[in-house]
Amino acid sequence: MSITVFFFSPFLSFVGDTVKIGEIIYKLKTPQNPELVPLKYFSDSLPQMVAQHLRWIMQKDLLGQDVFLIGPPGPLRRSVAMQYLELTKREVEYMALSRDTTETDLKQRREIRSGTAFYIDQCAVRAATQGRVLVLEGLEKAERNVLPVLNNLLENREMQLEDGRFLMSAERYDKLLQEHTKEELDSWKIVRVSEDFRVIALGLPVPKYKGNPLDPPLRSRFQARDIYYLPFKDQLEILYAAAPNVSAERVSQLLSLAMTLCSQESSSLGLPDFPVDNLVSALHILNIFPMLSSQQLIQRLYPYKSILRKDGHTAVEGVLSRFELLDRLHHSSPSAVVSVTRTKDFEGHADVTVRVADKDVTFQVPAGSKGLRSPHSSPTFINTPSHSQLLAAMMQSHMVKDMCLIGAKGCGKSVIGREFAEMLGYSTELVMLYQDMTARDLLQQRYTLPNGDTAWRLSPLVTAAIEGKMLILDGIHRVNLGTLSVLSRLLHERELDLYDGTRLLRWDRYQTLKGQLQLTDQQLQERLIFPIHPSFRVLALAEPPIVEISSGSINSRRQQWLGPELLTMFLYHTVDPLAKAEEMALIRGLIPNVPNEAAEQLLHLTHSLRQTNDPTAQSLASSLSTRQLLRLCRRLSQYPEESIVHAVNKACLSRFLPSLARASLEKNLTSCSMQDTQDPAGHTRDYCCEFNICFQAYFADKKQLLLFIFGCFLLQDTTVQTLTLQPSVQDGIIVYEDSPLVKAVKLGHILVIDEADKAPTNVTCILKTLVESGEMILADGRRIISAQGRTNIIVINPDFRMLVLANRPGFPFLGNDFFGALGDIFSCHAVDNPKPQAELAMLKQYGPDVPEATLQKLVAAFGELRSMADQGTISYPYSTREVVNIVKHLQKFPNEGLANVVRNVFDFDSYNKDMREVLIESLHKHGIPIGAKPTSVKLAKELPLPEVRMTGYWTLNQGDSARRKLLCPTETHPIEIKGPVFLRVQSYPCNRQESRALSFTEEKAHWQIPMNEVNIVCDVISTNGNTLFVAMCNPVCLYSMKERGETIQCMELYDVFPRTISGVWQPFVTIAPLGSPLDGQVVLHEEQSNTVLHLDLVTGAVQRLMLFPGSDQTPSRASNWWSNKEQQGGHKICREFAHKNWLLFYKEDGNQLEVLDMLEGRVQSISLPIKLKMVFLVAEDRWLLLESTTNKKFLLIKPTHMAAEDSGVYQLHSINEDTVNSGHGSTEVSVPHMVSSEQLPNENLSIALDQKIVSPNRVLADSSSLAQVIVGFPDLMSPYEVYSFRRPVDLLNMKSKGGSHSFFPGGVQSGAVKRENCVSLLSANQVVRAIPPNKVHLNDIYSKDVTPPMASAYLEVTDLTSKKLKYIPVPRSKTRSPYTNWLSKVSECDVLVATFGSGSVVTVDMGGYIRLWETGLDTLQRSLMEWRNMIGTEDGRPIQITTQRDSGLDVSTPKHGKIDPHNAPHIGGNQWAGGTGGRDTAGLGGKGGPYRLDASHKVYQVSQAEKDAVPEEVRRAAREMATKAFKQRLMEIDMSEYDASTYERFSNAVRRQVQSLRIILDNLQAKGKERQWLKNQVTGELDDAKIIDGLTGEKAIYKRRGELDPELGSPQQKPKRLRVLADVSGSMYRFNGVDRRLERSMEAVCMVMEALESYEHKFKYDIVGHSGDGYDIELVTTDKVPKNNKQRLKVLKTMHAHAQFCMSGDYTLEATKASIRELVQEEADEHFVIVLSDANLERYGIRAEHFAQVLTSDPQVNAFAIFIGSLGDQAERLQRTLPAGRSFVAMDTKQIPQILQQIFTSTMLSSA
Repeated sequence: MSITVFFFSPFLSFVGDTVKIGEIIYKLKTPQNPELVPLKYFSDSLPQMVAQHLRWIMQKDLLGQDVFLIGPPGPLRRSVAMQYLELTKREVEYMALSRDTTETDLKQRREIRSGTAFYIDQCAVRAATQGRVLVLEGLEKAERNVLPVLNNLLENREMQLEDGRFLMSAERYDKLLQEHTKEELDSWKIVRVSEDFRVIALGLPVPKYKGNPLDPPLRSRFQARDIYYLPFKDQLEILYAAAPNVSAERVSQLLSLAMTLCSQESSSLGLPDFPVDNLVSALHILNIFPMLSSQQLIQRLYPYKSILRKDGHTAVEGVLSRFELLDRLHHSSPSAVVSVTRTKDFEGHADVTVRVADKDVTFQVPAGSKGLRSPHSSPTFINTPSHSQLLAAMMQSHMVKDMCLIGAKGCGKSVIGREFAEMLGYSTELVMLYQDMTARDLLQQRYTLPNGDTAWRLSPLVTAAIEGKMLILDGIHRVNLGTLSVLSRLLHERELDLYDGTRLLRWDRYQTLKGQLQLTDQQLQERLIFPIHPSFRVLALAEPPIVEISSGSINSRRQQWLGPELLTMFLYHTVDPLAKAEEMALIRGLIPNVPNEAAEQLLHLTHSLRQTNDPTAQSLASSLSTRQLLRLCRRLSQYPEESIVHAVNKACLSRFLPSLARASLEKNLTSCSMQDTQDPAGHTRDYCCEFNICFQAYFADKKQLLLFIFGCFLLQDTTVQTLTLQPSVQDGIIVYEDSPLVKAVKLGHILVIDEADKAPTNVTCILKTLVESGEMILADGRRIISAQGRTNIIVINPDFRMLVLANRPGFPFLGNDFFGALGDIFSCHAVDNPKPQAELAMLKQYGPDVPEATLQKLVAAFGELRSMADQGTISYPYSTREVVNIVKHLQKFPNEGLANVVRNVFDFDSYNKDMREVLIESLHKHGIPIGAKPTSVKLAKELPLPEVRMTGYWTLNQGDSARRKLLCPTETHPIEIKGPVFLRVQSYPCNRQESRALSFTEEKAHWQIPMNEVNIVCDVISTNGNTLFVAMCNPVCLYSMKERGETIQCMELYDVFPRTISGVWQPFVTIAPLGSPLDGQVVLHEEQSNTVLHLDLVTGAVQRLMLFPGSDQTPSRASNWWSNKEQQGGHKICREFAHKNWLLFYKEDGNQLEVLDMLEGRVQSISLPIKLKMVFLVAEDRWLLLESTTNKKFLLIKPTHMAAEDSGVYQLHSINEDTVNSGHGSTEVSVPHMVSSEQLPNENLSIALDQKIVSPNRVLADSSSLAQVIVGFPDLMSPYEVYSFRRPVDLLNMKSKGGSHSFFPGGVQSGAVKRENCVSLLSANQVVRAIPPNKVHLNDIYSKDVTPPMASAYLEVTDLTSKKLKYIPVPRSKTRSPYTNWLSKVSECDVLVATFGSGSVVTVDMGGYIRLWETGLDTLQRSLMEWRNMIGTEDGRPIQITTQRDSGLDVSTPKHGKIDPHNAPHIGGNQWAGGTGGRDTAGLGGKGGPYRLDASHKVYQVSQAEKDAVPEEVRRAAREMATKAFKQRLMEIDMSEYDASTYERFSNAVRRQVQSLRIILDNLQAKGKERQWLKNQVTGELDDAKIIDGLTGEKAIYKRRGELDPELGSPQQKPKRLRVLADVSGSMYRFNGVDRRLERSMEAVCMVMEALESYEHKFKYDIVGHSGDGYDIELVTTDKVPKNNKQRLKVLKTMHAHAQFCMSGDYTLEATKASIRELVQEEADEHFVIVLSDANLERYGIRAEHFAQVLTSDPQVNAFAIFIGSLGDQAERLQRTLPAGRSFVAMDTKQIPQILQQIFTSTMLSSA
């Protein structure tokens, strides 16, 4: 849907006018040069998506940031930029970049006028100084070292100019102006950069499309926005409007097809993108010719038959039939042009009548100024039926767009083009294109006037545009795409900017501008503005793209010329080879006296060659084109006696053909019964003479052409002159101007050389003599030296210093190795990204109002991305600059979500699927919810809590009678400490993942503990400092981690608790973390042996605490652990006050309490008159005890003033429990599962009990109640009131149902478990308990149609504030120890729970997976707000764009609309008031109306998300197309689907590494092909060194970029030689189950094969296996590398089978030795051996020293070892022995691909 736009003429300006897009307001300024403001780009009905883009650009503009609009090819990006500039009335400087763009095109160009050389500012400098917007289009086309010249201008708004001036940012300039005068600044040549200067860059994503990748420092200076095709519904509306006569269904089908062919699946098949933007033009044709076949129309937009192979045709035609567009049979084509006449009322147009299926259709097309010519009236053009059809079809296309004719060499394209132009009265301008043609050759060329002045000459292309001719571009398949791209604006919008500042405007824009500025044509031409004639048209001619039959994707590996960019520029018509009869008619028509039999024979041969599938024969057929046949027939008509065979041999140059081709030709001649007859000798001599002369001329001409075209090139535009002296000419006299370097040397300034790596090293090397020896000779004869002496010298000022800035060497920075050449003469300092804390502090300065949580997420996410770049997982190194820009945006526009704003950086990568996945994964990991919707909140369902009831009293027996008041004697003794011993504390990386990436749930974060599969989690607890401890008991070990820490510490206590007595003993440990001053230390208690350990996780110290000195508990009880069948009572620990450094121990069924004071090192023993079942420390001095048989409760009170050494007496009081209804009779006593050790805050207590109350209290939970509050307990006088939230069914009475959700078969009897999993969150007023799924009423939580998730437990959250009950599913654990019986004793369900902070709990499942849960209402609400803020508040309402006058009145306002007298419902449109779902008018649910108006109809709401969505039908079609092509591909290579999925398993594991490695290889290939400066040219850039020659009248004073021919005699580049030695020994197979070493080795081999596919010319590789069977098992040979997945899978299967069945033994050493010996003998650029092996060498008596010797045995071979598996620390020990950098350990075998990538990128590619 479109939106309302309030807009007015851009030049009726008032000071103070504003433009408002949504809520963003921009204040307009009056343009100084209104002719530079874009015109007529802004349409009345803007799609919503475009409005959102404009709003974003306005935000960036207000922030002063430069933007990069990235997206698929087509005019949309440029149109969005121009619409914004028109809306905000900004002057524009536009530059289309090409591979020929140089630094001078951007900064300053030199011209000579009347003997003086001077500089003319170019677009970037003009834009900066005049405050314009610089639009740079096609950044991917420019050569790699051109654009960095803008880096400083983009970042700091500073630039040093060639003419000595210095551009300075407005802010700094204004500060200087406060201290100095304007004159002083002018004398220093400082120029102010306007604060309005901005840059909008337009580019395509590389690598998806062809081009150079962006240099990281340049990319980081831009904010990116992905400008993808408009959403489906928007496109549909535009197309409906373009073609009202075409059925809506057909339009929708065409658009669906276009969208399918732009999908991810389509591009993964290698299909080029469909030119969506051209659909409008196509539908204009369809509107006038509804009878036209859709398939033909599509063939013009997307000539798939010419550009794709057979499987490509099948894929496209599959989609065509899917959308019912295969309709060629049901529709007729236009058959002929009937007449062409001048249009009477419309100048420059002609009425053309075309016959389509017996019906004549007349329409208007542009026409030339010459007289029209009726069809069929040309004497030189023989009209065949196919040519008539083609001309008729061309007339249709000519009505709407430029065209391109594709046809084989010599098939008559030029003749057809000429005939077409003459019919329409066009003058033609033929431009022949050639391979090395530059953008300048196309548009404007430099030349020198006779007096030596430089001038510009318009090219024929430009004059054709101005004069309205038909431009014929012959051979667009030859010219480089980077050069042709400068025409895209001319072809799409009829606008062009030339090098000398001339601007060509579209006719209507020119007339509007003329009217608005009220200027004459003459005045506009003085301002260098010309109109493009409305009749101007372009007709391109090209040969069909080369479609290779390759094993790669559908599209051949060799780049063909017709790609996505060119598809958007033209409509395509194919000139098919003529049918035999037509070709005969043509020959007879043009050569009436040709011998009939000879002509028949010739055509028979030609057509038999054309129709064969043999590529050799087809190449011969191209030599016999229609053009060649006409030439042969002319000759035969002149010399009828000449042999046809002889003529054919001559035409095919059969003498020089390869033997195969020659044999094929002879065979075909024979099969066409053409025999050679001997010619008279004279004729032969005659012909030879003629032939030789003709060909000599031809070759001589070609040589000249080559001389004119070929050349050389260098890396960047900096020369020695620019660094030292600039020669200049004034009035014919040469003058040298000092460069900044010379000035700094003289004056003692600091010289800052920026982007030093971008200049060629041969130029920067001149700094060497200056820095090292303090000397340098200048071009004018002067000399810089460090001490006084001779004349004509410049003495170096002692204060002179040089500060050189350069990017680090190596990929992905695309500079030269400055450090390698000159690093040793400077003191080098690496500037790294700031550390996380420093970065956070810096970001706070930029965004003081941005929430700190957001900043932390950004710092963490970018930190991880940078480390991934360092490891080589991703290629782009994200910089601090990008984070700063994100924070600036969030500071200025706080309502925009972080997930939305990070797109400013990551939209650059949105077209690279692998990169996008890595990024999204990383952002989600750190909790940046990119891709989430504000509505995806998935919190657990809330159920009502049973009402709170007062259920009884607890009464304390406190009478005087000593019988009731039991006294308990105590005694104190010191403890004995054994140890300490020091154990190793291991660190593992903690891979913490935020859980709220795509939806908001209670789960906050999760991570995995690196535990052994058989281990059993037995305890979890957290401290106030947010440290988490987890204990395991098989073997016993302790893990500790911080909530946001990066590591997990682990201490294994296997030696302290040996697994005695054949594993029957099942230890069970509990953790008690201590508090200050013992922070970070814990006490570990094992309950069966009553072992108490004191651990320090910092030092690794372990001490054993003997609570009863002199009695070692262990031996006496050893027998009881296992021999006695009756369960012995265990020893228990109470740790509620561990943070106060005291603990309490007791034994079940015992009658003693031991209180351990950790600081004093003493134990106090308390003797009790009862047998204990449980103890709860409800306060420091009051403890709740349970008697073992009766479950009766007692309260033990500690004497108040008791010194540590006193043996005081404790008082024991029994507690009577009475229910409310039974008065004072005791009922069945419940066993508490949890009693809180602190009280609920008074506010929480009052809310929980629904009454205002202030009292001590405790929260308790048991099996029958969700929660109980004991009011008054334990501090007040009894009785205490008991308030309960009763469960409907007691947990003990719930039968375990078993089945899918029951974790332990048959369930577990309660009471047998050691952990009750119940905790209280007092500040959040909650009780949280983990319950097995079989005890949860799932029907209450999930509706019938929802399948409950597989959960290991449910967290039952009883919230006493909201009176709600929630059940949160805890996901099933991924692994679980096989010891189920032991597990079942730990906990009733598969998780353990502990509190974590104030409103959170933490769970650990039996697979060691930790999850943090937020259950507290306050914290949840706060987090939900933060989460929604991160997503942003874009509410889907349409964005309104308003231009407002200063008076506050809108220039135009939305309307109310007509009132319908019948009040009929209106849906859509923009006419009626009270409609629904429309636009512009008042109504409900629509877009852009002024207010809501309800006329009592059902509302039709179109949601933004639904509108933007691609229809499901299109997605399905794309998926089907991919599947079909995949199956087709499998059939081709004869591979089963099972095999394909097996191969995918290996291939997917290394997909990203293969992708990034291929990108690196591509870039290096491109780097090797860089062009260089060709000197002494007659066109191009003015060469500074040739200025004097220019004055003397020399013409060749220019230089230009071109390919450099290799020097004669230079050695040929040889490929690099690589051998991978794969370990396929038995141990690889045997230990694969332990660490998957064999699988990873196979993945590594798969990666090598995939990454090096189609780089065989660069890398010759083979793969050899070694095992006990030998050291030379051939897997891949150099001459037979696998070409497809089936062959690659075969190699992997061979590896696997060999490892399974080979003999044991190890031949690593021999294999390495032999490989090095073999490789050295082969000729190669460099030699590499990579050994993949497990570290199992010692077992076979192979010493590391020997292996080291072998690796380094030959300096010509770089040998590396990668150890993939090791028992113990074998591999690490080996690595220490081997030479540095030659060996790698991949213990986590995922690293192998990364290590290979490092080897490839660092060493192999150093000189690639």
